[in-house]
Amino acid sequence: MLIDLHAHTWPRSHDSVLSPDELVVRAKQAGLDAIVFTEHDTLWDEASIRALCEKHHFLVLAGVEISTDEGHMLVFGIDKYVFGMHRSEELARYVEAVGGAMVAAHPYRRQMPWYIRNEEEYEQALERAARNPAYRFCDALEELNGRGSDRENAFSKRLCERMGMPGTAGTDSHAIQDIGRCATYFEREIHDVRDLIREIKAGRFYAVDLRARVAL
Repeated sequence: MLIDLHAHTWPRSHDSVLSPDELVVRAKQAGLDAIVFTEHDTLWDEASIRALCEKHHFLVLAGVEISTDEGHMLVFGIDKYVFGMHRSEELARYVEAVGGAMVAAHPYRRQMPWYIRNEEEYEQALERAARNPAYRFCDALEELNGRGSDRENAFSKRLCERMGMPGTAGTDSHAIQDIGRCATYFEREIHDVRDLIREIKAGRFYAVDLRARVAL
């Protein structure tokens, strides 16, 4: 299954210009099998997600993108925001308690230098990023971000390899042109959030670049 694990809609994400219906329709047109809404520090309610699934005959799941001191985390399986989640250790404690999963979003941000003069400096930047304390709580890193440049995503891929962690893909959609650029391929069928969490934790997935087949 091809699933976009990272997408935003308005008004739950203030910086998105996509309505939930528009995002779902265009995700279907892009050939995806499902999409996960991951609003900024805001959670969807189960009834609204179920209504979207039924309206569009398409699998829509809900996660959340939590802003922490060590970076943004895509979280699956929680149903409320708890005070203290801006600290990755507190967030991880709650995610573990509810049996959820956590993926570090766009790990190149604030970690990849704008200018790198040689491979030694690049390696040093990777090593610093690998020491991010939040990553020890993550099940995966976002290897491919649809809004990231090739250079930025290459850094994320190298970081995954260095840390021996699996890599996901998500468009980080905020506008029409973002939709369908990439997705995470899951080897097994997923029908709900619990299935998604199980497969993320099992590592049965890989990142896929879909840009060649996107018709904007």
